Amino acid sequence: MGDQPTIAISHLGCEKNRIDTEHMLGLLVEAGYSVDTDEELAEYVIVNTCSFIEAAREESVRTLVELAEAQKKIVITGCMAQHFQAQLLEELPEAVAVVGTGDYHKIVDVITRVEKGERVREISAEPTYIADETTPRYRTTTEGVAYLRVAEGCDYRCAFCIIPQLRGNQRSRSIESIVTEAKELANQGVKEIILISQITTNYGLDIYGQPKLAELLRALGHVDIPWVRMHYAYPTGLTTDVIKAIQETPNVLPYLDLPLQHSHPEILRAMNRPWQGRINDGIMERIKTFLPSSVLRTTFIVGFPGETPEHFLHLLEFTKRHEFDHVGVFTFSPEAGTPAVNLPHQVPAEVMVERRHKLMELQQPISYKKNLQEVGKTVDVLIEQENPESGELIGRSARFSPEVDGYIYVKGEAKLGTIVPVKIQSADAYDLYGQVVNSYK
Repeated sequence: MGDQPTIAISHLGCEKNRIDTEHMLGLLVEAGYSVDTDEELAEYVIVNTCSFIEAAREESVRTLVELAEAQKKIVITGCMAQHFQAQLLEELPEAVAVVGTGDYHKIVDVITRVEKGERVREISAEPTYIADETTPRYRTTTEGVAYLRVAEGCDYRCAFCIIPQLRGNQRSRSIESIVTEAKELANQGVKEIILISQITTNYGLDIYGQPKLAELLRALGHVDIPWVRMHYAYPTGLTTDVIKAIQETPNVLPYLDLPLQHSHPEILRAMNRPWQGRINDGIMERIKTFLPSSVLRTTFIVGFPGETPEHFLHLLEFTKRHEFDHVGVFTFSPEAGTPAVNLPHQVPAEVMVERRHKLMELQQPISYKKNLQEVGKTVDVLIEQENPESGELIGRSARFSPEVDGYIYVKGEAKLGTIVPVKIQSADAYDLYGQVVNSYK
């Protein structure tokens, strides 16, 4: 295999993209290719692009241009390849292939064809593929953490979102398939798995005829992994049964990532999420009643077309009232091909930026107050990094999800990839600081 080219992968975008990257790496390594993290040493660079919002597209384009200037052979995969396939091939002569979101499993065949001189466009019009526990995978996360995809695609049609067009309709894996992969990850020493899909609370609807998230959580309760975390729990899917499953399954963290997007019923109706406007406050109260220890994260979009000062004030008051642990705020990004592009009363960019700043400013003391409540407690922390110069350890408690929330900076000794008790000594708005408890063996 010595004459095969060296390949590097540049990963951009979300954790769903990350899993696609990990499967491509696994398939290439299995086929005998040399995969290098250093793009300068590689003959080919696979760029797994994101096309969710304008900023993500700009980052993808910047990466592609830099690689083209370095005269690399570029294979473009992911959402941007699905979205702009013809333009990318036309405008980037260095692009030797474009591969769609439902075709990344063909990456070895694509490289083989490119090596024979073909310029490849491998893109299914409607993605239907989903990898399972049999698909090779090379993890790129820290050793204690792994993302576990339970479903791919989305059946909702939110007015601002291009994802269903790029990733297809929902297709779930079976409970048996997910549990098998979770057990394999446990055997590899993983301490935390993060369940992801576009709408995790809708898991199983397509293959079982009804959502089966509660059954999946209970099944994962029998896997030897200390932390099971969910991302993208839509509020409508937090049924009594799902809440009970979280309560009754010790390794399922009461961490709820609720992508609410807004609070005002009129804006939610314009977003094509009218159902949510009827239940926002109700579901928040239900969570607080039945899961009082829950950690709540959400994301909001400010500046959606038609958002008035009154609508924005409603969002500020909603955020203040419910005191989320973590909040992410995005300005509205008009995506070609989505209904929101053509809506009247588009909000000026400077107003959107100002509103984002105001909402984040409101949230900061709330996050600080929540973090201060941890001071003096001894909490379990998953150690993920070590600063080679200071020896300081960096990790997360169950309150923090990777990359989107804060960190815990830890003094003391512990192995990477282990969960250790840490006494929290101080806090700021985003992070915590503590010391490994000496009794830890």
